[in-house]
Amino acid sequence: MPTTTLRDHQGAEVGSVELPAQLFEAKIHRHAMWQVVTVFLSNQRQGTSQVKTRGMVSGGGRKPFRQKGTGRARQGSSRVNIYVGGGRAFGPSPRDYHVDLPKKTRRLALRSALSVRAKEGKIIVLAGTGVNEGRTREVVALLRSLGVGAAKCLLVLPGNDPLVLRAARNLPKLRTSSAGQLNTYEVLHAEHVLITREALDALKEGSMPGRKSE
Repeated sequence: MPTTTLRDHQGAEVGSVELPAQLFEAKIHRHAMWQVVTVFLSNQRQGTSQVKTRGMVSGGGRKPFRQKGTGRARQGSSRVNIYVGGGRAFGPSPRDYHVDLPKKTRRLALRSALSVRAKEGKIIVLAGTGVNEGRTREVVALLRSLGVGAAKCLLVLPGNDPLVLRAARNLPKLRTSSAGQLNTYEVLHAEHVLITREALDALKEGSMPGRKSE
């Protein structure tokens, strides 16, 4: 079972912690990760784009000019797609981009993503966040003490912590997630994954996330 250093909110080593092998030392399935990330991004699309076709554009009921004798191509409406102000051919229309994946595939991809970050040494386990007032400067101090202040980071919490969420929401390179809502895209998007000890315990207990938006 792999082990890593346990750090406090000031970056000091306060011990070591074992990482569950089934999560952080699993076989890496790159195709599963690609599939889950592709589906995750697809499910973020709203699918509300729409343009007007010639049947939706007002006007154009009268033939613009007579059929013969003008030397021009015959036209039956001034609202076809070749005219300015006409409808658009083959334009987008509202649709649902949502795709479902099996829960086993989502969990396999998440285990692979966590194993990739663990193999790279990008997993940091925290004894605590040190956020007591819900201030952004507290989180900034935490990231600086860990030496990851300029990198994209993911902070995994055991659950909904209003103070930490409020303190972290102003930092564009920091994402937060709970152990039960962790997904493959967030793990791979981050350069460093910061996991509190309580969140790691939640993952050890078998509460593997598997929401459909992954």
